[in-house]
Formats: sequence, C-alpha cells, structure tokens
Amino acid sequence: MATTIRKKYFQRALAVILLLIAVNIGAAYLHGRWDLTAEKRYTLSNSTVQLLRGLDSPVEIEVYLKGDYPASFKQLAQATQELLEEFREYGRQNLRFTFVNPGQGLSDTARMKFLGALTEKGIMPYNMKVQGDANDSYQEKLIFPGALVHYKGDTLGVNLLKNQGGQDPMQSMNASESLLEYQFASAISKLQEKEKPLVGYMLGHGESLGAEVYDALTTLQTNYSLDTLTLQGTAYIPKDFDVILFAKPAETFSDADKFKIDQYVMNGGKVIWFIDETNASFDSLQQKPSFLAFDKGLNLEDLLFRYGVRINQDLIQDLQSDAVPMVVGNVGNRPQIIQLPFPLFPLLTPTGAHPIVKNLDLVLSHFVSSMDTVRTEGLKKTILLTSSRSTRAIRVPAEISWEMLKTQPNPREYRQQHLATAVLLEGQFTSLFRNRLDAKAAAEMEVASGTPYKANTDKANAMIVVSDGDLIANAVSRKEGPLQMGINEYNPGYAFANKEFMLNCMEFLTGKHGIMESRNKEITLRLLDTEKVKKEKTKWQAICFILPIGMVLIFAMVFLFIRQRKFAE
Repeated sequence: MATTIRKKYFQRALAVILLLIAVNIGAAYLHGRWDLTAEKRYTLSNSTVQLLRGLDSPVEIEVYLKGDYPASFKQLAQATQELLEEFREYGRQNLRFTFVNPGQGLSDTARMKFLGALTEKGIMPYNMKVQGDANDSYQEKLIFPGALVHYKGDTLGVNLLKNQGGQDPMQSMNASESLLEYQFASAISKLQEKEKPLVGYMLGHGESLGAEVYDALTTLQTNYSLDTLTLQGTAYIPKDFDVILFAKPAETFSDADKFKIDQYVMNGGKVIWFIDETNASFDSLQQKPSFLAFDKGLNLEDLLFRYGVRINQDLIQDLQSDAVPMVVGNVGNRPQIIQLPFPLFPLLTPTGAHPIVKNLDLVLSHFVSSMDTVRTEGLKKTILLTSSRSTRAIRVPAEISWEMLKTQPNPREYRQQHLATAVLLEGQFTSLFRNRLDAKAAAEMEVASGTPYKANTDKANAMIVVSDGDLIANAVSRKEGPLQMGINEYNPGYAFANKEFMLNCMEFLTGKHGIMESRNKEITLRLLDTEKVKKEKTKWQAICFILPIGMVLIFAMVFLFIRQRKFAE
C-alpha cells in the first residue's frame, strides 16, 4: 500500500516537472505581449515590425545614455531601453543594443577625439547644468544624448533629444520619447537601402550653390544620391530623378523651362520648392541702411496656381521672430551691440498632425511670404508651416531699413494669424499646358523631350512648396565657416528644426510613408500637480505608511479571531 502511494506521488511529481519544462520551452518560442496603455506606448507600427522582421544581418545599437544624469534623462534612457527591447522581440538575434557612458575610461585627449567623432556622426552635444558640491553652485556638463546604429559596416548617428523651442523641458522630453521609434526605424531603414533615391539639385536660374547651402548639400549627399541638373541645358528632366529641388531661384523661368518641370510632374516626378518671391535679403541690409524689396518676377505664378497654391507678393512680419545684432551706442571706443527681435525673421510654427511636422520644433525663416491655397479638383492641400498668432503681411514694394529694429512693434497692428508658409500638395495634377498647346507645338515638344505630352498624372503625386528660399540656407561664420542650417550666426547656441524639416520633406517625397507613420505616435504627459503635492504631501505619506500596516493588522486580528473560534469549538 505504501509503495503504491509513493509511486503515485512520484508520478505526480514527475508530471509536474515535465509540465513546467514544457511550459518554459513553449514560452521561449511562443509568448505574447499586451499593451494596456491608452496611447499604445509599447505598440510598434506595422512598417517598423516588417522592417525588423526583415533584417538579414545584425544591427548593433550603442546608446550613449549611461551615467549620472538627472531624472528626466534617466527617464529617456528607460524609454529607449524599453523600445529597443520591443525591437528585439521582432528582430530577434539580428537586433543587439548596449548602453555606454561616452568617453568613460579614456584619457582627456582620447575622450575629446571620441566626442568629436560623435559630433561628426550627427550626435549633437547638450550642455547640461548640474549642481556642484555647494548647494548654490552649478557646473556645466557636456552630454551626448544619442546613439550609433551599425549595420554591415555602415554607421548612422541618431539624436535622441529633440529640443522644442519655448516648451517646458518635460514636454520636450516627452516629445523626444514619442519620436524614439521613428528615429531608430528611420536609421535602420536608411542603412538597409541598397540604392539611395536620386535627388536633382536644379540650376540655371541663379539658385544658391555656395557656402550658404553647404549644410543642405552635405546633408542631402549623406542621405541620398545627389546630382545637379541645369534646366536650360537639358531637353527634359530625366525620370531617374526621384525628387528635384529648387533652392532660391533668382531668374525668370521661361515657358520652355516650365514645360519641362510640368511634364516631369505629369510623369510622376516630385518637386520641392524653396522660393523667395521678393529680392529681400539680410546681405542687402548689411551693405546699406535700407533697401527696396520688390517682386523678383520668377514667372512661376501660373504653374504653382495650377498646382493649387499662390505665393503672395508680400513679406510676413511676426512678433515671434529671431533676433539680429545692432549697434546702439558706444562705451569708450567700443561699440555697444545688443540683440533685437527682427519681425521679418519669423519663427515658423509646425501645424497639424502630418508626419512631416509632428513633434517638430520651430523653423527659422528670413523674409518669408504668405501663401494661399487654391481650389483645385483632385488635389489635397496640407499646410505644414505657418506664422504665429501675432502676424501681419506687408505688401511689396516695401522699404526695409534698420529703423524697423529701433521701433517697438505695436501688438495691435499684428492681428493676422497662422499665415501659411509651407504647403504639401497631394493628388492627381493637371498640366499647366492643357488646352494651351496646339497639335504642332505639342509635337515639337514631344520630339525635343523624347516622351509623349501628358495632360494629367496617371496616379497620385506629391509636391511641397515653401515660400522662403533661405529656410535651407546656413549662416557662414568667419571663424568656423558654414554652420548648420537653422542656426543664427550671432546666437549659435541653439539650432532650429530647419534641417529636420527638410529631411522629413525629402523622406516623405521619396516614398517612406510607412516609416514616417511612427512620427504620429503621441505619448501623453501625465504630470503631478506640484501645488497639490506640496499641500497634501504629509497626508499622503501618512496614508501610504499607515494604511498598509493597518490592513495587515486587521487581517491578522480577524485571522486569529476565526482561528480561536474554530479551535474553541
């Protein structure tokens, strides 16, 4: 009898052990995750999942967020780790990541060289103030909140911290967390590209091609295959170009030039315009105390109007603007220079929830014009950038002078708001030359271009029009040379989002819509009421301390009472 009982216990124990082993083996291969957050914080987009599942070689990620950082940066590091762990669920053995303290264990010389290499890879440093030994003393610490993504011998830098001009630091950190998936997915996607999209930088109409667009050209060359194309020197724009870019043209476009652009668009080509409608420039103001701003006469009005937008002949003045230096007096033999807001340098606001501008910082502009959208059948217009709520538009011709800086703006004169300055056009475009060409002219143009004339696009196309040619220009410092676009030469400590805006536009036009969808992720910021915390701190501390102990004591008393009653009976 005893032998039989022991045998049954042994069999049950063996069955339990085998069951546990089977469950653990099954869990290693079959397991699920359930995202219970309201905003689906831990759920990756379908395009990201497909990207990770399709990895054919290991992707190694080095995250430089390890060290003695404030709570906000530790939160960013935690969010990054959670995201990369989610990446690893789909990338499996092809996704590896480590957290590194940049420069730790290196000599001062080697450390500076290493940090310089991170900057060259696009990881921008952040100057953080930390409390020193004394309570009232602070020290500056340079940190690099970024990551390097390695794939098949290539490396790409990723900035994890997104500055949001004018926002609360916690909101900026929250925006940075929202963009983490996009940042890493975009980097992996770019490294996986076997052939980069071909971008045509258009010439022939006085477009910028000097030190003032050095950063734009370098950025484009890093992320795309870049080539220049002189419009007058070719019979047509080759279809090989995925996107063509016009950067601040200064000379009149002929009908033949517009026909080439028009037919490129009708055949599915995409265009991004950075246009100055007027001749206004800061260089003119530096050379003389005043100048007359007037229309350039680019002759693009009819083409853009047919495509759904009109750039107005005006200049936007905005109370939300960048500053320029001005001499206001002399102290001894030295001029006294101060920074004064210049209303003609508006800081443009990203608008709407489109992936191009979602969670984007302010964009720096110079002498920008307002834009109107035009009712056009079959085309969708999405406004990407606007002026602020305190704006006015002055018609040209208009005199621009230094005296404008000396006059305090009257807010009552800035009653216009949210004037459009960048518009995305999507849909089926109609040719400007539809019903304008006779059969003979159409035949001649077909012979010249080598392709049949098309009056409409066969499928949906896209185009972006920006009414500021200087938006992708960079300042040129006498000491440091060309700076990053979006940086004021006289206040170089902050970079606006000009480069990010340009790259987002290019990424959208080159067809990476799926990856860009992850930019729409929005993490809700749930902050405690600081005033309420201060008032009720003691009460909640007492509740959190006494209530658990009290519940344990009550449970113990009830348990003892029931036990005594049971055994007393």
